[in-house]
Amino acid sequence: MTTSLTFSDPHQQGGGLDRRKILTGAAALAASAVTMKTASAASVAPLGQTAAPTTASPPLPLGPLTGARYPDARLESMKKPKVSFGPTGFPAFAGTMAVERVATGFRWAEGPVYFPAGRYVLFSDIPNNRIMRFSEDDGHLSVYRQPSMNSNGNTIDREGRLITCEHSGRRVTRTELDGSITIIADKYNGKKLNSPNDAVVAADGSIWFCDPAYGIGGFYEGIKADAEQDKKNVFRVDPKSGDIKMVVDDFVQPNGLCFSPDEKKLYICDTGFTDGPDNPSHIRVFDVDLAAGKLSNSKVFADMPKPSITDGLRCDREGRLWCSVGWGDPNEDGVRCYTADGDLLGKIHIPETVANLCFGGQQRNRLYICGSSSLYAVYTSAQGAMKP
Repeated sequence: MTTSLTFSDPHQQGGGLDRRKILTGAAALAASAVTMKTASAASVAPLGQTAAPTTASPPLPLGPLTGARYPDARLESMKKPKVSFGPTGFPAFAGTMAVERVATGFRWAEGPVYFPAGRYVLFSDIPNNRIMRFSEDDGHLSVYRQPSMNSNGNTIDREGRLITCEHSGRRVTRTELDGSITIIADKYNGKKLNSPNDAVVAADGSIWFCDPAYGIGGFYEGIKADAEQDKKNVFRVDPKSGDIKMVVDDFVQPNGLCFSPDEKKLYICDTGFTDGPDNPSHIRVFDVDLAAGKLSNSKVFADMPKPSITDGLRCDREGRLWCSVGWGDPNEDGVRCYTADGDLLGKIHIPETVANLCFGGQQRNRLYICGSSSLYAVYTSAQGAMKP
């Protein structure tokens, strides 16, 4: 559309060109030009490292891992088997199945979450600053969001919306059903959060998240910055008011977290061992008062074999806790499964450091495992609680 230029008739009253107005307008335009020049000279930091494909070597092969057979030797039961068919007493065994690599080509896969309505898994590729999507029905892999503000942990709320912890954003966000993004939390007591890492959503809609400092420690998984929070806390966001409350402040580095199926317990990893050999590498468990938004009676649920750490947790419907293991002895890389009493039932061995995991599949019996450069999957005889 073209707008025509109209000149006023200088002979009409009040229609002549006003020299003072012209000079005033010229001055305004000049000032505007200076402002625009100043603005154009301003710069902002990039939103984290953006995907640089790993092209130095061929991608890892997809499908069942090399040497897989039934039963898969990568499933190790800690209970003495009564029969030879499968790892008795360990619910990872589901018959004719084996650990599979379903997607590969990432720098650091983390934060998986399953969306039942779409039959897909979303997970973060943190250094490549993107969220990936693996479609379960046809095995298609695609980029869901880039840049993702170096997203880490993801979960889903009871309305089917994506909740994401962002390192370089230093915030927790919600992706609305129309695709818009709402900031849930980015400050506490007027100061920036460190780098939210993982989150869960309770039945009442409250969002619980941890805030270690990993995302501000350098430029690989976020943007290097000074911590503004005095401690590495665990927070709760009220579902009605949106107020943020600190619920635990005595972690060295709080990491993955998970509710028990009845939401009477909250499990939280402490990966403080990454900061020093005398720091913890364990899972703590708390009693939950959901109505009051409080935690109490902290105790160590399970210790990890140092130098390994665990930073991702999920429960199944029977209350068993499944956790990631990595960064230490390669023989420990994978997944551990504990009873609700803290007894180790078994292990799933993965050929890479494992960061996180989630249950998926139409029957909630497929365990998706984020193992460094790849996404793995294995059918189990357990069903995920599917509580975020």
